Amino acid sequence: MRICNLLPAVTPGCCKSVRSCFFAFLLALFFIPVVQGRNLPAVAFLQTKTTITGKVTNEKGEPLPNVTVQEKGTTVAATTDEKGAFSINVSNSKGTLVFSSVGYTDKEMPLNNRTDLGTIVLQASAASSLDEVVVVGYGTQKKKEITSAIASVKAEDFNKGGVVNPLDLIQGKVAGLTINQTQGSNPNAATSIQLRGITTLKGSVPPLIVVDGIPGGNLDLIQQNDIESMDILKDGSAAAIYGTRANGGVILITTKKGKSGDPTFEFGSYVQREFVDKRPHSLSAAQFRDLIKQGKISDQYDFGGNADLYDALINKNNLSQYYTLAASGGTAKANYRGSVYSNTLEGIAKDNDRKEFGGRINFNQTGLKDRLTLQMNIATNINKANLMGGGAADWEPDKPDALSNFEQAVQWNPTASLYQPDGSFTQLEGFNMFNPLSRLAYRTMERDQQTFSGDAKVTVKIVKGLSGSVFGSYQRNMYTDRYFRSSQDWDQRPQSQYKGMSYASKSNWLDWSKTLEGTLNYNTTFADRHKIEALAGYSYQYSTFEYNYLTNNGFSTDAYQDWNMGAGSAINNTDLPRPGLGSHKEDNTLVAFFGRVNYSFDNKYFLQGILRHEGSSRFGANNKWGNFPAVSAGWTISNEDFMKAIPAISNLKLRVGYGVTGNQGIDNYQSLYTLSTGGVYPQDGMYFQTYGPERNVNPNLKWEKKAELNFGLDYGLLNNRINGSLDVYSRKTSDLLYQYNVPQPPFTQPDMWSNVGAVSSKGVELMISALALDKKDFKWNVTFTGSSNFNRLTRLSNDQFKANYLEFGGLPSPGNLGNAIRIKEGSMIGDFYGKRFAGFTSDGEWQFYKADGSIGGTADMNAGDLTVIGNGVPKYMAALSNRFSYKGFDLTIFFRGKFKFDILNTPDLYFGNKKWLPNNVLESAIGKYNGINDDPQYSDYYLEKGDFVKLDNVTLGYNFRFKTDWVKRLYIYATGRNLATFTKYSGLDPELEDTGFTTGIDNRGFYPRTRSWTLGLNISF
Repeated sequence: MRICNLLPAVTPGCCKSVRSCFFAFLLALFFIPVVQGRNLPAVAFLQTKTTITGKVTNEKGEPLPNVTVQEKGTTVAATTDEKGAFSINVSNSKGTLVFSSVGYTDKEMPLNNRTDLGTIVLQASAASSLDEVVVVGYGTQKKKEITSAIASVKAEDFNKGGVVNPLDLIQGKVAGLTINQTQGSNPNAATSIQLRGITTLKGSVPPLIVVDGIPGGNLDLIQQNDIESMDILKDGSAAAIYGTRANGGVILITTKKGKSGDPTFEFGSYVQREFVDKRPHSLSAAQFRDLIKQGKISDQYDFGGNADLYDALINKNNLSQYYTLAASGGTAKANYRGSVYSNTLEGIAKDNDRKEFGGRINFNQTGLKDRLTLQMNIATNINKANLMGGGAADWEPDKPDALSNFEQAVQWNPTASLYQPDGSFTQLEGFNMFNPLSRLAYRTMERDQQTFSGDAKVTVKIVKGLSGSVFGSYQRNMYTDRYFRSSQDWDQRPQSQYKGMSYASKSNWLDWSKTLEGTLNYNTTFADRHKIEALAGYSYQYSTFEYNYLTNNGFSTDAYQDWNMGAGSAINNTDLPRPGLGSHKEDNTLVAFFGRVNYSFDNKYFLQGILRHEGSSRFGANNKWGNFPAVSAGWTISNEDFMKAIPAISNLKLRVGYGVTGNQGIDNYQSLYTLSTGGVYPQDGMYFQTYGPERNVNPNLKWEKKAELNFGLDYGLLNNRINGSLDVYSRKTSDLLYQYNVPQPPFTQPDMWSNVGAVSSKGVELMISALALDKKDFKWNVTFTGSSNFNRLTRLSNDQFKANYLEFGGLPSPGNLGNAIRIKEGSMIGDFYGKRFAGFTSDGEWQFYKADGSIGGTADMNAGDLTVIGNGVPKYMAALSNRFSYKGFDLTIFFRGKFKFDILNTPDLYFGNKKWLPNNVLESAIGKYNGINDDPQYSDYYLEKGDFVKLDNVTLGYNFRFKTDWVKRLYIYATGRNLATFTKYSGLDPELEDTGFTTGIDNRGFYPRTRSWTLGLNISF
């Protein structure tokens, strides 16, 4: 080998002879130590190199590509590949390697003559969280640049275990966000969502859901293993970019996308069992017969049996199962991710389940020298729901007030066997009584649903710093409801109006929407300290909804069920209930122009401005368009020179934001003249349909507007070992939409939509996260979120449209007890309004306080004696998460609580009263309430403190690490949900509906609240 090849830095040319090479060699001996700045032996370059190999992962065992591996004290370096593997030739086998990567703490590893270092684990840097990317409307921002109230929850922080709704994954994780399953674990029940309290009387309450950029994204298309993150835009300065739909806040859901690297498969699965947490204690057969012996019930009501209907309705063998398989891979230029899943959810109630399957595909490609990018997503969900056993969800087309199966279970006479000796079902013909088992046997109520979503985004880099995007999406949701009552059903018996023949109904629903949005993005930095990011965009969204239905009866055979609707004789037999037929269609359009400008100076000062100009077809001719501005600012105080003297403060940023958002969530066509059908009139032996105006028209009808001021503080202490945020907000929603009574004439209809009222809301939100303990193999992370919220109705009437109060929460029969909640101008949202309990007479009759302080009986009370007696909206919410990690093990213990609110114990109000006999009653009727000998009455006597703390989630998992290329990661876990509740409330569960206006009312549905146990695994290979 020629010496000139060994010494390129010193001898750029090639020596021509042995003598010239010798002189070059001497020159190199002199210059190499000088050039390299080391006191190394001049022959160091001749030393033998040693090859060192290994693999770098994060704390989860996931490989880390592009990690810099450098021999300490030298310029020798290498990087890890897509599998995290590296190979480096070092000069000193006893030296040290330094591993470094953005977002991770540098790590030094002594070689000690080893050639294979195995797996090196890098820990996330405490300061790296500020560089995390947070999704905002129509883009992303680094966490350190955010000036609004935005909460971000990543997939690794989601609640573990099976979920009914994807948003259950972040229940308790975001301060101020309320997520409730109104019927516990019922797989077909709706989820109620509310952010920072109520903002409307009649408009949309939940936040706007945006899935991968699609406004109004369908949650049925989202599976828990497909979600990358959820980002919540909480205040007006963040949500104003979505204009008329953002009064309730915005939840941005980002699904997992394709990434470059070797093809990877991910399999996830869990099985879950539900168990009744607490059941109502109604009288047993023995207790019931004891009351007969005491003469409190006639002996004619002893039917000689021993039944537990509640227990008979429980699906003790329920087993929910979830399976998903995802594949991803590709290059930096073209990559993909696809997933398929199957999900079977079995409720705790019999005939209450949901079976679904579907998939999602993401594809990304970059070309034209990295100037053109295409992103595409396709998702579908096909599900079948059995609704018969769904408790209060039992909806019957001709009986909209159908009662709950479990309510029947409580009042069922326990001495009445559920079946007759001949195998038929026992029927008790008392008030509103039926045998639920008969319904389950002789009725069908199912929903078949298909949901589809497709979207594509094309982005072009026009010039340096300027890019343009076009985004289009299409969503389609279609379902069919079928309902059938057999001729064997009790309601179809020969003595009924159906004359012993069956009944059927069928309805088809379709809604779809298409969205087209174009945006321009401009980013530039000048003078090294000034950074500007600008966004301008246009949005068009068209949505339509249609349905049709058909009902018929008089089927002489059950063989067809609802699959031959024309066979029902009610079409011709006028002695039977009339068949039904109908159809409907409606649509709406939103058009908007929007823009956002972000400016930052020296990573210390941040300013953001937003304006959305939006038009909606739902509003009056005089108010089709509205403006929704927002401005926010941030000051990173910790980056100031004077803060360097306080090393304990790692990050300190002050935020302030003001923004206006809207609410257009009312029915379509409320501002237009529309016709509805009336009676028929005869002419020439024929009958003709009449039509007339359906509503009064208000050309000034417009959206509600919420103006919100938010002050925030983000902080990090001790190298961000402790970090969090504090937000204080004040919001006022004006021009509330409501239907007011109007005189006839001059108006043709008795009510009219108008914008009159106002609601105010104030609150505080706190988040604290800390690495409480950090040892070699053991870590303890703790996170606390807490919030307060106070809502008040500040205005309800004006000179033209007047209302004295609003009432909600109608109490069921019998008794005609009225509404439980009344709201007046100046009052708090959720006020219980009724009588004040003053004791019982010696005969066990009710006594109440009158307005003048005197005491009277039930007959002595009038409307003027009623007053505010409590409030059903929780004023404070809190959650505490503890995560312990030891080597491959992790343990999460999660608590949630709500405080300072009242619950109306409706079950005790009715079934805790002996007057309900000879129907069954709760044990409390002959215990706690034994002294009552009067009809049920609504008063503060049945209001209880609802404060509670739940041990909501305990998860124990283990992360296996394999020294093989076949299996990258295997994680197994066991989760317990709703394991314990600490409360003084005497009912089944203090966590009730606390969104909207019917808050704090424990209804008589009794759908079981459950504890669940889940076993699951996630494996990558």
